[in-house]
Amino acid sequence: MSIAAKERRIQAVKLADALNAIEGVPVSKYAKMLSQCGANGDLTGEQMKEALLASHRKLAVQGYSAHETMFSQEQ
Repeated sequence: MSIAAKERRIQAVKLADALNAIEGVPVSKYAKMLSQCGANGDLTGEQMKEALLASHRKLAVQGYSAHETMFSQEQ
């Protein structure tokens, strides 16, 4: 990847993070790390998307399990 292309990617990541901050949308450290890897050319867009989706699925399962445990303890 050329230096110019890498710099454009880095600027795009910074812009996306700034827009999310303006909108009050938190960006996880993991998502920021994936974005940085993509900007550096270490990951493709597809790899970043798959990694982030896998992370969200894991969090959803953990959240569901915690909710299920709390609900069963109340009865």
